[in-house]
Amino acid sequence: MSDANGTETREGKVKALFDKLDGNPFFGFSRPYLNFIGKGAIFGFVYLIMAVVSLLLPFFVIYLVVDSGFLGEVGGRAVIAFIFSWLVIAFACWIGFQLWWNRRKQVAEVAESEFVAIPICAGILRTFGEWLGTLIGVAGFGVGLIASIVLGNYMRMLEGYFGIPGGPAIIFTGPVTGFFLLVFFRLLAELLKVAAALANNAKAIAENLKSK
Repeated sequence: MSDANGTETREGKVKALFDKLDGNPFFGFSRPYLNFIGKGAIFGFVYLIMAVVSLLLPFFVIYLVVDSGFLGEVGGRAVIAFIFSWLVIAFACWIGFQLWWNRRKQVAEVAESEFVAIPICAGILRTFGEWLGTLIGVAGFGVGLIASIVLGNYMRMLEGYFGIPGGPAIIFTGPVTGFFLLVFFRLLAELLKVAAALANNAKAIAENLKSK
């Protein structure tokens, strides 16, 4: 009997020691960070980063075009085409920014479920596909149309400078490519969601069988 009491006393002392350590700032200063990553909220940074990328992308386009020397090679009509094309690209990127910014709220909703990573990754994949498809579709159509009207035969120089296929065909290939990218990434996202739903249903079935 005394041995049992002694064991309980030692266990109580050990528990009290660990409880005291938990309250020590040295052992608990990282708790906010651990709670942050444990809830899946860290995935929200992906949405914020991509939203910032969407805002910076038009300015990167300015640097790319100026650094290429294309404007000086073609002349005034290239400047006019670039100004209007840049406005189209900026508009597409602004749509992309709103897409990432608004979708970031879904992370908090998904973080409450049992399986977090799969549905969040599915959401990121879907949003990325919509973002990429929108950029290629809108920019491809708008830039292709402006370039074909303003640049004329000089439009074929775009492939040499920027790797963009020359010719009016980009007016049609841009939106078509954007559409198929959107569908493809949404398909991948839904396959991941199916996996998460199966996992949640399997767990619910197992708990129901255990309760019976």
